[in-house]
Formats: sequence, structure tokens, C-alpha cells
Amino acid sequence: MKLLRFVYSRLTEDLLLLALVLGFALLAVFTPVAWQQLPALVDWHTIAILAGLMVLSRGLEDSGALVRSGHWLLGRMHSERQLALAMVLFAALLSAVITNDVALFIVVPLTLSLGRLASLPVGRLVIFQALAVNAGSAVSPIGNPQNLYLWQRSGDSFFTFMWQMLPIATWMLVALLLLTALVFSARRVDIHTQAAAHPISRQLLRISLVCFPLFLFLVEWGLIAIAVAGVLALYLLCWRRVLQGVDWLILLIFILMFVNLGLLARLHFMPPLVDALLALPGAEITGAVALSQVISNVPATIFLAEFSERWYALAWGANVGGFGLVIGSLANLIALRLGRQPGLWLPFHGWSLIMLLLSLLGLIALGGVQGLQ
Repeated sequence: MKLLRFVYSRLTEDLLLLALVLGFALLAVFTPVAWQQLPALVDWHTIAILAGLMVLSRGLEDSGALVRSGHWLLGRMHSERQLALAMVLFAALLSAVITNDVALFIVVPLTLSLGRLASLPVGRLVIFQALAVNAGSAVSPIGNPQNLYLWQRSGDSFFTFMWQMLPIATWMLVALLLLTALVFSARRVDIHTQAAAHPISRQLLRISLVCFPLFLFLVEWGLIAIAVAGVLALYLLCWRRVLQGVDWLILLIFILMFVNLGLLARLHFMPPLVDALLALPGAEITGAVALSQVISNVPATIFLAEFSERWYALAWGANVGGFGLVIGSLANLIALRLGRQPGLWLPFHGWSLIMLLLSLLGLIALGGVQGLQ
């Protein structure tokens, strides 16, 4: 009974999960796929890697080092513009290492805590951090779920994927930094409360920092099961609270995404619709950008990957598609939800649509996107 109450509570609180469950129930009726075939629709390698990254990221967060870094930063930035640029760059770089969604669970609460120490435009900072994690995560195979999925599908090395994504990711980050410099003022930051000392678990920090590259090397060598099992065993034995702090329901959300979109792709009327979408100028890139504005960039990527193997064209489009409407990226929804600032939705769309326009100009300026495979 407790389990049923918990499931009901989470379904009613998490609208995305509820939509996926209802979507699965509907698609299961209209799609002629046997139940035993459903697990084959899921990319379990991506799910396993995501689980390991979530645990390692939570270990870094629980170590307290990132919050201490933010407070250190506040004491050394003397204007809103300097602080905003530093926070945007910090969020972008962090998202390239621990995925964009997880980075927001660190940088947004950190921004809220800094807002209690000083007079800051907290709402605008949260908006620009959402934009920052979308831009920064684009360069890395583990920066966001769509990159992680396409990296596994491509079979390329970690650095090959980074090299392919570097042009558009650099364009988006530079554009965002220039926009940040224009938007935030040079007004001096007025610190009215001193930050309390934040404890750091140095052992947890050291282990998490060592395990991150080791985990990625094992994944690169194809030893995914060993990498994930090792991480789970280590934290289960030494820091069980880290595992308890991970939002494991995110894995269920991604499993349902794989299943639902796999079923959707098998509906008889979908191939002609996708063919029309991919026939637009820009093909996969345009299709991924457009579809991201409707169903978000991760589902758009998983869906379009059923019809095209131009992995980097899909990656460019899906990452650019994270800007624009709030639905473009799950990271946008997470940032606005964590920010708890009234009236953020309208200004978010103003700045996000500007970034979408700048990113589209980047796609045109960079040229040669038809050569992406």
C-alpha cells in the first residue's frame, strides 16, 4: 500500500512522468509489438552510463566543494557583470562534465544561496544558467542525454565526438557570454551577509574526482557493466547517503521515453511524416531543432535516430533546439522549477528565443553542416 501511495504521489507531482505513462498505455493499444519485445526498444548502455554519471555527480555535490567554490567566487567578483559571466561559464563547464540537468541541481541552489548573501538579480541569473548548461553541455558526449545516446549509437571515441561538436558548441557559448556581458550591469555587488563556513568532505571529493575519469575510460573501452557496477558498489559500501540522494526516477523517465518513441516510430503514418520533416532545408538539423520545440530535444533525438544515422547532424540540431521554447530542453523546466522566482517564464522565453536565433545564425555561418555524419 505504501508503494502504491508513493507511485501515485510521484505520478501526480511529475507531469512528464505521468504523460509518459499515459502515452505508453495509449501506444501499447495501437502498436502491434509483443510485450517481450519492449526491452529491446531501450538503449540499456545509455541508461547504465547515465546511472553511473548521476551517482558520481551526486558525490561531487554532497562533498560540498562546489558550494564552497561559489561562495569563494562571490567574494572575488566585484560587479554583477563579472559575477554573471563567472557563474555562466562555471555552469557551462560543469554541464560538460556532469550533464546539464545535474549541473542545474548544483548551480541554481547555489545562486539562490548567493542571493541571500548579496543584492543580485537572481531570476535573471537562473535564466542565464539554464541557457549556459544547454550551451556548455553541447560539446561533450556526456554533457546531456541526447549526446550520450548519439555517442553510443555512433561508436566513435570520446574525443572524436567532442571534435565534431566543438564548432557549434563554441559558437553558442561565445554568443551567450557576449549576451551576458550586454545584459548584466557593471553595478558593484553589495554583500550584506557573510557566508557561513560550508564543510567539505575531502575524502568524498577526492574519490569522486578520481572515479569520474576512470569511469569514462572504462566506458570508452566498452567495459560499461564493470564501470557502473564498480561505482554503485563503491558508494553503496562507503557513502550510502549519496545513492539515497540520487533521483532514480529519472532513469524510469528515460526508459519510458525509449519505449514510447520506439512504439511511436512503428505507427504506419509516421515514416511519411518524418520523411517530410527531413526533406526540409537543413534536413536532420532542421528537423531536430523543429521537433525539439514540440516534444523536447531528448525525445526528438531518440525518435529521429530511428530514421537517420547522421548522428552529428542530429546532435547539432538537438543541442540548438534546447533553446527557444521552454519545452525545448528538460534543463529549462528544471531551472525554472528550482529557481522558485515569480514571473520567470516570460523573460526566459525572451532570452531563450534570442539564443535560438543566434544559434541558428551560427549554423548558417559555420556552413558545411551537410557534411556532418
